[in-house]
Amino acid sequence: MISADLNIIMPEIVLSAFALLGLLAAVYTSKDGLAGVLVWLTAGLFVAAAAWIGLTGATTRIAFNGMFVDDGFARFAKITILLSAAAVMVMSEGYMKSRGLLRFEYPMLVVLAVVGMMMMVSAGDLMALYMGLELQSLALYVVASLRRDSIKSTEAGLKYFVLGALSSGLLLYGASLVYGYAGTTLFAGIITTAQSGDTSIGLLFGLVFLISGMAFKVSAVPFHMWTPDVYEGAPTPITAFFATAPKVAAMGLFARVLFDAFGNAVADWSQIIALLSVLSMFLGAIAAIGQTNIKRLMAYSSIAHMGYALMGLAAGTAFGVQAMLVYMAIYVTMNVGTFAFIMLMSKDGAPITDINSLNMYSKRAPGRALAMLVLLFSLAGVPPMLGFFGKLYVLRAAYEADLAWLAIAGVIASVIGAYYYLRIVFLMYFGEEGSEPLDVKGGTLLQGMLIASAVIMVLGIVNMFGVENAAAAAASTLVN
Repeated sequence: MISADLNIIMPEIVLSAFALLGLLAAVYTSKDGLAGVLVWLTAGLFVAAAAWIGLTGATTRIAFNGMFVDDGFARFAKITILLSAAAVMVMSEGYMKSRGLLRFEYPMLVVLAVVGMMMMVSAGDLMALYMGLELQSLALYVVASLRRDSIKSTEAGLKYFVLGALSSGLLLYGASLVYGYAGTTLFAGIITTAQSGDTSIGLLFGLVFLISGMAFKVSAVPFHMWTPDVYEGAPTPITAFFATAPKVAAMGLFARVLFDAFGNAVADWSQIIALLSVLSMFLGAIAAIGQTNIKRLMAYSSIAHMGYALMGLAAGTAFGVQAMLVYMAIYVTMNVGTFAFIMLMSKDGAPITDINSLNMYSKRAPGRALAMLVLLFSLAGVPPMLGFFGKLYVLRAAYEADLAWLAIAGVIASVIGAYYYLRIVFLMYFGEEGSEPLDVKGGTLLQGMLIASAVIMVLGIVNMFGVENAAAAAASTLVN
């Protein structure tokens, strides 16, 4: 029995063993030389693990008496997490090395965070959920403050840690209430207790606290306050990581708890998620308008995008979960390319984050400017880019679930949000000539990631590279 359980969690075991071996290897070798090797090894292992999960899983498997669930939904989320983490690792190596930030701890902490994320999306029990969440969070607190000689970076890590501890407290309090009223921590047991219209007030309070704790992890309003400061303060590759894999894991956890534990009480939580969605969309759209720091702008952009993804969850249907998964896959791809561009923004080797430095950038780097234009149009939801179809999916899910008001709010927020994306396009193509133009040489790998991401946004409109069908299959395993 134990051997069968261990076989189900083998990808997580392999990644954990790799992290431990990496830490041991660093003790007995030259740390500076090892860091770069570990980054590439980690990226390769992530891709191999994603292929392993995608090719070996076909059925729903339960481990440790229901605490760990390996189903189609978990596999879809894990593959997205692993591939996005691999892309960020590859992008970050040159950037971190050139700025003296590449330490062997960095890839090892990312591996441990990814193991936590994989645990989160496979959790079938409140205890397993919390273990995965804390493993991810503790690793991320440290990498946020990796640049120890920077006040902003250490401040980012401290803010993330303090506010993260608060959210963990809310989540734990909610979990204790749910356990008290349901008599079990297993999602399979909670769902039989939580019936729509017949759920006890104590269980509902527990659910609200659980939602509050998870909303912090996806930067949903009003639990978003850490996001702009952490995005701005953390080194850019780490900000890119924050904007991709952890968001997928948190949304996967959100869906897992709502449907696996409270799937019989959709009417009780749908309106709460809809409110979080609409607040996030509008705050993200309006607050980003005044931003001149591109990393802070992307922080507010991520808050708005999580609002759109939550719209799919608010629908409370299998199609809503499918729409959310499609949206998250597209969102991650757009962010990988966008942050590759932000990493290319430098002057004499020093990173630049002011969007005004992009004035007439298209004259000096037409290829990069065009790729960024495609990504910004996709982020704004301008047809025929792939981002438009992502938004169309979640809007349709909300409309079909009789949440027409939420779909209309989403369209209005999207129109407002288009302004700050198009402002960057305007600066790149029609702005005033800058007195100190940005460097346009070097960064071949980053430029390749930027162009690849832009190409996906254009070519993906044909069949979304099969993501649509995979998301449908994943959603059907979660929403029975």
